[in-house]
Amino acid sequence: MDTVISSNKNDFETLLGISNAIAGARQRSDLWGIINEQLLEGFGANYYVISLINEDTSTYSPFLHTEENKIKSITGESPVVHQQHPMNNGIFDLVIGTEEPLIFDMQSLIRRKDLPTYIIHWYNSGVKEIMLIRICNGKEPKGVLSLFARRAGAFSKSQFSFFKGIADQLGTGISNILANEKIALQLEEIRKYKTELEQENRYLKEEWEKDKQLTGKAIGSSTAMRNVYDMVAKVAPSDATVLILGETGTGKELIARQLHESSPRQDKLMIKVNCAAIPANLVESELFGHEKGSFTGALEKRVGKFELADNSTLFLDEIGELPLEMQAKLLRALQEKEIERIGGKTVIKVNVRIIAATNKNLAAEVVAGRFRSDLYYRLNVFPIALPSLRERKEDIPELVSFFIEKYATNTGRKVTGIAPKALEKLMNYSWPGNIRELEHLIERTVLLSTTNTITMINLPTKNKILYGQQETAVQVRSLADVEREHILKMVQLSNGRISGPNGAAAKLQLPSTTLISKMQKLDIRKEHYIDLQKETK
Repeated sequence: MDTVISSNKNDFETLLGISNAIAGARQRSDLWGIINEQLLEGFGANYYVISLINEDTSTYSPFLHTEENKIKSITGESPVVHQQHPMNNGIFDLVIGTEEPLIFDMQSLIRRKDLPTYIIHWYNSGVKEIMLIRICNGKEPKGVLSLFARRAGAFSKSQFSFFKGIADQLGTGISNILANEKIALQLEEIRKYKTELEQENRYLKEEWEKDKQLTGKAIGSSTAMRNVYDMVAKVAPSDATVLILGETGTGKELIARQLHESSPRQDKLMIKVNCAAIPANLVESELFGHEKGSFTGALEKRVGKFELADNSTLFLDEIGELPLEMQAKLLRALQEKEIERIGGKTVIKVNVRIIAATNKNLAAEVVAGRFRSDLYYRLNVFPIALPSLRERKEDIPELVSFFIEKYATNTGRKVTGIAPKALEKLMNYSWPGNIRELEHLIERTVLLSTTNTITMINLPTKNKILYGQQETAVQVRSLADVEREHILKMVQLSNGRISGPNGAAAKLQLPSTTLISKMQKLDIRKEHYIDLQKETK
């Protein structure tokens, strides 16, 4: 429709109808329909853009437009991105400072210098004329309504009063829409937060139920265990990082729980992560969480264990199994006390006390290149080495009594004790699986027992593989000791030579100056490796 409506009566009725429609708009889509259907062609325009001043008050961005692909072709970005343009471009700022609408002939406008790039795009799209009207909310300028016509002379001053009225209504209507969008965003955030809390509560309830079954303290009064209890008592009240070392089945998680329950963080649940049980590609998400859509399969936002453990304790079991790439990210989280979710854009501060555990010799893992030395030193602040069961056999009677009572109660069996000969068999066994193996053996024996006293114990047959592991049990040694021993061996293999193609430095892939510096630091003197050579001859 190319004819321009000029009747004052028609203008008034049209203005009233459009104003009522704008006042009832609650979403951008509502306003989009009103302008496209009631405002454009009836008043000589083919396209429109509503632009609003940004919060920085020095730039503006598209808010609503005729067609999304039209704005996208002009700005080079989706309208959702809201590309920013400077206000002082000689056009937008001119309109903002003028009460009356402004009409520009594109043929004349295009000759100006330093034009916004989108004006050139409109010109190339066949636009001949532009009308720009300031949008205000009350007396405060909020943006500009731009109308574009493919026909020269499409707009006239007789339309100014009508479009000023439309612009005033747009100012109020847009403010209402922005307020509704803000409320919708807040409600969405509340919904997400509620979902997040429900997920956290579900996880915490599951962990709490598991902890109910694992309550209790480490059992045993041997000298080795009294030393452990003493160390736990000393370090528990602090926030110091603790590294629990020991063979599998020695009760590392139980000691971690005692550390937590004796700490100022005891009112919160200790969060646990088994580093060996998580696929390598999911470890980062497990520890730090992820945002929705951050990777394939990330259908919802996930809160990581670090966030769950804020103001509490995070127990990292089997830390020696953590992939090297994740070791670097974990180190950063420990040093900076902050994390970032996968796909997230904000840094999250966390106050977490770390307890780590491993059945590996981490110092040897460092030398082998499988564990970062900087992370090792960061974790090895306060090491606690748990003795194997064969090193504390005097605790076996007390442990056996505890497990008999526990499983007799759980299964409803009336088993009250164990015969001396059966106990002696247990005392003479070497327990490659440590306390865990003893517990499972007692559980099975209680289930099979037909008397009140256990008289028969069926010990596992001797397994060469397990016994081989037992002979190479974990030795807690400092990294410096391991490094010193390794350097001495390399110097010995090099017949005492440090530099040169056949020297120890070449074998260790180190500059000779670096190796000499290390040897001085580790107090390796000539007589040490000369004596070592004599001993091996």
